Amino acid sequence: MSHLSLLLIFLYILTPSFVFSSPVQDPDLVVHEVHRSINASRRNLGYLSCGTGNPIDDCWRCDPNWDKNRQRLADCAIGFGKNAIGGRNGRIYVVTDSSDDDAVNPKPGTLRHAVIQDEPLWIIFKRDMVIKLKQELVMNSFKTIDGRGASVHIAGGPCITIHRVTNIIIHGINIHDCKQGGNADIRDSPHHYGWWTVSDGDGVSIFGGKHIWVDHCSLSNCHDGLIDAIHGSTAITISNNYMTHHDKVMLLGHSDSFTQDKDMQVTIAFNHFGEGLVQRMPRCRHGYFHVVNNDYTHWEMYAVGGSADPTIYSQGNRFLAPDDRSKKEVTKHEVASESEWKHWNWRSEGDLLLNGAYFRQSGAGASSSYSRAYSLSARPSSLVGSMTMTAGSLNCRKGTRC
Repeated sequence: MSHLSLLLIFLYILTPSFVFSSPVQDPDLVVHEVHRSINASRRNLGYLSCGTGNPIDDCWRCDPNWDKNRQRLADCAIGFGKNAIGGRNGRIYVVTDSSDDDAVNPKPGTLRHAVIQDEPLWIIFKRDMVIKLKQELVMNSFKTIDGRGASVHIAGGPCITIHRVTNIIIHGINIHDCKQGGNADIRDSPHHYGWWTVSDGDGVSIFGGKHIWVDHCSLSNCHDGLIDAIHGSTAITISNNYMTHHDKVMLLGHSDSFTQDKDMQVTIAFNHFGEGLVQRMPRCRHGYFHVVNNDYTHWEMYAVGGSADPTIYSQGNRFLAPDDRSKKEVTKHEVASESEWKHWNWRSEGDLLLNGAYFRQSGAGASSSYSRAYSLSARPSSLVGSMTMTAGSLNCRKGTRC
């Protein structure tokens, strides 16, 4: 059988609805059509997966019309925070004003006015802006802050507070240089404002919050933590973020004595822990923590630590230890003797440990001990580089893939 006949059969298999109205005279046209069909098939596969292996990104980033279907993002969460719908099915609220002059009577068009509303809202930004908040941005439930399509910075003042509310998505925001605020009245709904004491100065403070997803944000250099979750918070995913230049990066659990945090479940996935970080990536208490497919390229003290018997399941991460021989250990068992912490369930599975890094495991070896700390299927650690390559806020422009 000739090469041309083989190509024609292949073309017929690929495109069964194609009918030739006359014999094909030019074999090059057939070859071109075969390649066109194959490439179209690849493009269709690419729409379902960008090839990064990052299931969040592959869910939405391939679509050049993402800006016309922004709320699709709410279907892409994974892990313990996968049911965080944010403002899905609510109206689009466009922030047009970067000011924050009055924390009690915010102006329409400002970010503060958007986040306090009672209705579900999908909040986007008309243009690039730097928002210096006068007081903490106290959010109401069922809100998405979506920075795609603009360069949005929340910086230089108090930052985001998620206080006893539910269903929050924060995506694509630069959060840095956050300060303490408080000793002031702050509105948290259209019908209520109250006195708030001095804040910690976190980038994102989650206090008694549930169904929270923080994705593709860039965070650095805040007064206290970059992302802290305390006081009974749970059902949280922290993913695809790029964190740099900070000491106490992430605290999960209020205190050793606050046992309500025993029900906390947090997924930390596909983040890049970058230059200038010291410790707490994260620091855990009491609950269940799935640390999966993150890239740890810098730490000065340790990467993952905790106290008060947390369950930590570390899977498929890449840990690159610093050159300092005394800082090679990934883990730190806080404020406890070895006779105590050796019973804590800390497990490393499939982690890539580089430059002398080592993970001190403890507790039970049985998989059943980690069932409540398992939230998604880990990919091989060899893929961490490609999965986290674009961690942090994205340079998304309308009409093109993110």
